[in-house]
Amino acid sequence: MEKGNHSEVTEFILSGLTDRPELQVPLFGVFLLIYGITLVGNGGMILLITIDPGLHTPMYFFLSNLSFCDLCYSTIISPKMLLNFLAKRKSISYIACAVQMNLSVVFTDVECLLLALMAYDRYVAICNPLLYTVTMSRQLCNQLVALVYTVGLVDSMINTFFIFRLSFCSSNIINHFFCDIPPLLALSCSDTHINEIVIFAFTSCITVGSFVTVLLSYVYIISTILQIRSAEGRRKAFSTCSFHLTAVALYFGTLLFMYLRPTSSYSMDTDKVATVFYTVVIPMLNPLIYSLRNTEVKNALRKAMNKFLTNS
Repeated sequence: MEKGNHSEVTEFILSGLTDRPELQVPLFGVFLLIYGITLVGNGGMILLITIDPGLHTPMYFFLSNLSFCDLCYSTIISPKMLLNFLAKRKSISYIACAVQMNLSVVFTDVECLLLALMAYDRYVAICNPLLYTVTMSRQLCNQLVALVYTVGLVDSMINTFFIFRLSFCSSNIINHFFCDIPPLLALSCSDTHINEIVIFAFTSCITVGSFVTVLLSYVYIISTILQIRSAEGRRKAFSTCSFHLTAVALYFGTLLFMYLRPTSSYSMDTDKVATVFYTVVIPMLNPLIYSLRNTEVKNALRKAMNKFLTNS
């Protein structure tokens, strides 16, 4: 085993999104606005689902967990990124870097798996509506969500162990805006072959498994919808999963772009932009997608606002 890198590196320097001084303050303003919308949107979604009995269904139970995941994911990344836009020295301690990487892996996995669970939920609701309440029982939903977080935690602990057993002896400058796995591997002067195998195995199982679950669910969903005779019936059936399909397309589209593009076209700048999209922008967009395109959420929000105005 390599010599522990605690004696070699005590902190890292994050290069950030850009090194152009004139862009630091404008970017700070943009990402502060995005983070504010993310907090309000996801926090509001969780509160709305909690207080409205009409939203106490498996679909909204998973959605509240997705909002919690997005809230945590953005909070892991955004505050430090915002601080570094204004800081002269963009440092992060060794321990803080390990914690940030660990938690980012947890919520990346959780987001993937929750989107797969939500696709399965829509499959049961549309393809087996008479068995929906029995199949998607509250106990099963709790167990599935617990399993999702367990998988995320196990994956993150294994990755954190294998990453931070490496030596970082040549440089401590991370070419990224947060402690992500690829730039840390690039920074290490140790043999990273085992790390790459572990990352590939877990990423393949979780990401590909989630994507295949989503794909198969929607093959059955679309097949069932096309068998509905009335145009109105098809429209209503599709509308129940259209917002989830939008969220899936955004998230997995970004991941597929990152990991399936040719190696010859790879660049860290492109990687940073893609990472910003799924770590910062998508957590802001998800509550907007589920609220603006969802009649039930809009009705629940309207009732909550009317009740608040009446009581005040």
